[in-house]
Parts: sequence; C-alpha cells; structure tokens
Amino acid sequence: MSRHPHPSKAPHQFAQGRPNSAPMHPQQSPQFKGSPFQPLPAPTGVSPFRLDLEEIVPDAVAAARKAGGIAFHMVGDTGGVQDPNPQTLVANGMEHDAAQAGPFGLPAFFYHLGDVVYFDGQASEYLPQFYDPYAHYPRPIVGIPGNHDGDVFDDGTRTNPLPSLATFVRNFCSATPGMKSPDAGDMARTAMIQPNVYWTLNTPFATIIGLYTNVPEGGVVEPDQAAWFEGELAAAPKDRALIVALHHPPYSLDTYHSGSKPMATLLAVATAASKRRPDIVFSGHVHNYQRFTVPDPTGSGVTPFIVAGQGGYHNLHKMAKLNGQPLVTPYTVPGEAGVVLNSYYDDRFGFMRLEVSAQELAVQTYTVPRPQEKWDQAPKLFDSLRLDWKHRKLIA
Repeated sequence: MSRHPHPSKAPHQFAQGRPNSAPMHPQQSPQFKGSPFQPLPAPTGVSPFRLDLEEIVPDAVAAARKAGGIAFHMVGDTGGVQDPNPQTLVANGMEHDAAQAGPFGLPAFFYHLGDVVYFDGQASEYLPQFYDPYAHYPRPIVGIPGNHDGDVFDDGTRTNPLPSLATFVRNFCSATPGMKSPDAGDMARTAMIQPNVYWTLNTPFATIIGLYTNVPEGGVVEPDQAAWFEGELAAAPKDRALIVALHHPPYSLDTYHSGSKPMATLLAVATAASKRRPDIVFSGHVHNYQRFTVPDPTGSGVTPFIVAGQGGYHNLHKMAKLNGQPLVTPYTVPGEAGVVLNSYYDDRFGFMRLEVSAQELAVQTYTVPRPQEKWDQAPKLFDSLRLDWKHRKLIA
C-alpha cells in the first residue's frame, strides 16, 4: 500500500493536560488568546450556497442510486506541517480504502472537517500539505475550513497580509469548474467548486450542511450565518439523512481544547427554530477521535456527535483522566444531561468511512500504522456505528 520510505523517527508529541478532570467547555489558552474573528470572504456562488454532488462526480451519483446508498470518507486536521509522516500514513490508508468496494461500491469523495494546512492557510503550504499527500487519492475532496485555514498569516514583515481564507477559497471555492490552482504545482487535482466557505452538499442519500466556525477558540458564528444554518436545516429533504459538519466540536473530553459551549448553544437554538435536528454531527479541531451519544430533548431518539481530528497533524491531543486513570467507555459525562462518551482513541491517526442509505447511516472508524511501525499494514477498524436515522435509534 505505501509508496513512501520508512521514516527514521517517530513524530514529536506535545500533548498538554489538566489531570484528573473531564472538562466539556473551552478554557482560554494562551495559544488562542487574542485570536480575532476574521471577516468572511465573498461567496463564489449564489445563496443559499448549495452544490449537488452530481456536478462533481456524476458517475458516482449514478452508481449510488443504482446501489441504494453512498459511501465517502471524512476526517479533519490533516496538515503535516512539522512532520509529514502521520498525514502521509492517513492518506495512504484512505487510498487503500478507496479501492475497497462496500455494499454501496467505492467511496465517492472525501469530506474534510477543516484545518487543511497549518498554521495559517499559507499558499506555499498547499502543495506539501494538500496536493502532494493526496496526489494518488482517486476521488474529489470537499470540505469546510478550520480556524488555521482562516487565521491571517503575517510573518512580521508583511504590511498587507492576505485576507482570511483567500487561499482556501482559491483551492476549494473556484467559480469555474476544472480550473487548476496556482498552488497545486504540477499536481493534476483541480480546484473544487464549492459556492462558499459555509455551504450545503446535496447527495442522493444525505444532505451535508457545512458550517465555518471562524478563528477564535470555541468558534464564532455571526447572526447572518446562523440564520442561513437554520434555513438549511428547515429546507433539508426529509427523505435523506441530515449531516452537520462544523470545525469546533460542541462536545470533547480532551485536555487541550475541550468542547465548545457556543457551538452546542448554536445547534440547540438552530434545531429549535427550524424544528429539524441533524441525524449526526461531525467536528474536527481536537486532534483525536471521540464518539458521543446525545439524547434528543424530546426523548424521541439520539444524535451521535463525533470528533474526528486525527487526520494527520502530528500533535495528538490526550483525553482527560478520571482520578488519574483513563476514561472507561461508555462514560456518562457529568452535568451534561445524558451525554455519553461511547468510544475514543488519542494515540493514533486515522480516518472514517461513512455509508448512507435510505434507512441507515454507518460510520466505520479506522486507525493507520504509527510512523515507527510497518507502513504497508492495511487500516484497522477501531470503532463502528450503525444508526437508523429515520427513527433516530442506534442499531446494535
């Protein structure tokens, strides 16, 4: 599977920690103190910023309709800025999985949960951190930006740094199909045609609403985007699974970022106003994997919340401990009204494969070899979830 040489050493890890605690909401870290909200770029498409998957991969859409379901990849926080090996291993793993036919055929695309390049979305980093690692990944890549994609790069000598997200827009939000970005070097992948940095992807079996949650720690979504989000929830077809993607996670038990109360509140307000709940919510930002079950306020079912920021950035974030010991799952989160941590890993990198039909949504979470291990090992299944999304019930 691997086309890359074995590394000479493992990546560094800089996990911070607050031992013996399990915080859910963000603490202001010196790393993020003062990170300001950044103005959003102008959309390249028209409101309400929807894109049909058929415009990108008509062959995959036709195959999905014939098979009765669709498969795709998802993960975030991939940029290999200080050590490219973890990102390379995850890319190798997705490459391998892209050739594995499941019940609905091959994966149709890769949905990125943000932080494509580190540290601040520089154009010079798109070739080594995006185009080169996925040079042999055979499917389109779409997604939402993360805080590092939106932060403004200034090395101290530039008097006019690029506006926030300018490079992300050039590479993911081209107004013209088939255009090659100047950041791609001699790589064949063309720029994506997303209509905005927050947008909705329509597929035959799932609607994916992608929120951009800006730069400040905990995330910030201003009223115009919140109103758009409510409108997209309300308008989403009821005969398809409804997936929400946002970079800052509403729930997390890591010891570095923790969960975002503003994002949890945003979701609660939007679902109440739209009278429509997402069937599942995905986030990145925290560099590990966590799966939560959140009960619906009405008691009518559950919503899985998944943190998937294990996509290749070298610094994994450790989970909180309880009385000095690792959390044992299932773990009921104190003070969070029935929220349960079902599964996690914080010592490896990996990715997810989603399979969605007219009735069920399945998530298969894989790990890949550590850089010091043999690179030709296939990805290993770590966790799996099956959701009857029509009835909001987990399937045993």
